[in-house]
Amino acid sequence: MSSVESEPALIGIDWGSSSLRAFLISASGEVLHSASSCEGIMHVSDMDFDAVFDAMVRTLAGGKTLPILASGMITSRNGWVETPYVRIPTGADTLAQSLVFHETKSGARIHFVTGAMTEHLGRPDVMRGEETQIVGASALDLADGVFVMPGTHSKWVHVSAGRIEDFNTYMTGEVFAALKGHTILGRLMENGSFNVEGFEQGVAAALDAGANLLHDLFHVRTLPLMGKIEGNVTADYLSGLLIGTEIAAATRGLDGAEKITIVGRSDLSDRYEIALRAAGLESRRAPDDIVAKGHFLIARAAGLVA
Repeated sequence: MSSVESEPALIGIDWGSSSLRAFLISASGEVLHSASSCEGIMHVSDMDFDAVFDAMVRTLAGGKTLPILASGMITSRNGWVETPYVRIPTGADTLAQSLVFHETKSGARIHFVTGAMTEHLGRPDVMRGEETQIVGASALDLADGVFVMPGTHSKWVHVSAGRIEDFNTYMTGEVFAALKGHTILGRLMENGSFNVEGFEQGVAAALDAGANLLHDLFHVRTLPLMGKIEGNVTADYLSGLLIGTEIAAATRGLDGAEKITIVGRSDLSDRYEIALRAAGLESRRAPDDIVAKGHFLIARAAGLVA
């Protein structure tokens, strides 16, 4: 890498509901430095996004004035600046043409990446932030295939030539939290380290030909009640049941030889890898800084970096 290519050229910000990450990106698209905090949009005092932004960017920029691109839930109705959605299919070019400009109280200039939307039978589906990660994948020889993005609301994204062609959202993580914390299913659950066997049992129940989720969920109560599984295994059984149900629905009709890319490095992503293997599907992991690659490609398409 030449000295010019290694010079800072862009700041990319991935600002989600629960966390904030910022990247100092070089003229060749490499991450030079990064910073993170737990100040996601739901954890910013008095919604003072300007103050959080200034503190984060001042550290990374080191006094330089650089173009800034931000993506994620920061552009939602609960965030800093609500932006419209672009319709799929979409890629770096479409997102670059749809950037929303904002000037902060301190005079910094930000370009927000809009979210993306689709409709199935007249029912909308939306994403914010994942579209930037998918664009980043195209710079890493991951321009085609199926991507799963585990989280509170998991996304399954179909990509062709680096463009999002379709996607579906599954509320698996939120349903797990609600069932565990607010229903009778959580009463017999005990804390413990991750139990692979219990998780795989739940996945197997979900993948069974006779699976029936609303019926099978009651077994999360009866299995520990009758001593068939331990209390410290029950939460993992529920997790496996829900993730397995998601995978069964999301991969229906897929060629079994098609490789699925998991975006994420969390323990939750590990669970998806185990469940996909149980379903007979091969998976691989996307690099952790995939979103920064997306920031760079969108910024370049918009002419913000050379």
